[in-house]
Amino acid sequence: MSTDPKQDVADQSSRRVLEPMSRVNEVLFGLIMVLTFTGSLSVAQAGRDEIHKMLIGALGCNLAWGLIDGLFYLMGCLAEKGQNLMTYVAVRTTTDPQHARRLIADKLPPVVASILETEELESMRQRLKQLPEPPKRASLSKEDWLGAVGIFLLVFLSTFPVVIPFIFMQSVLPAMRVSNAIAVAMMLATGYSYGRLTGYHPWRVGIAMVILGAIVVSATIALGG
Repeated sequence: MSTDPKQDVADQSSRRVLEPMSRVNEVLFGLIMVLTFTGSLSVAQAGRDEIHKMLIGALGCNLAWGLIDGLFYLMGCLAEKGQNLMTYVAVRTTTDPQHARRLIADKLPPVVASILETEELESMRQRLKQLPEPPKRASLSKEDWLGAVGIFLLVFLSTFPVVIPFIFMQSVLPAMRVSNAIAVAMMLATGYSYGRLTGYHPWRVGIAMVILGAIVVSATIALGG
């Protein structure tokens, strides 16, 4: 464990953006966004102009939401670091050891906190007090910015597999069928991954994700989204 609290927080942030669950969520989000555009395309009436507008709308929407999602990620990182820093400072400065131990326990997972003895929490408090002085305020690290870029790319790039058929195929109906098949495969893959990560049956979750995605996209289209 590093003795630099700033480095510890940075390492935590870089690990978080690489978590498989984060990747699944971001890909699923981008996929649903692009499907609201491709799903609203009329096979009977769509010409190249309509397809061109759909492509611009789908790419532009996921570009915008990728930027927004990345910004929200940075805001979340800064808020989390700020809260951790305030807890760290409070543990170091409080004159009440019991209060300090309670602050430490509150930051730990409940299961872990429940098995720690008072002596162990006190040992943590003493070790925290021996660390260098904390910074005045929380700040974003290079890893946080890289994480935001990663989230942007996940949201934006998840658009391309679904819209590629409309770029290379002249006929709308075959392009729509191929696009839908790709979307179903991606939904199934994200659901399968989600099932493995949560301990549920992967294939059942994958099928449920396809159904849920179809419902969400249909509702979004119906509501004008």
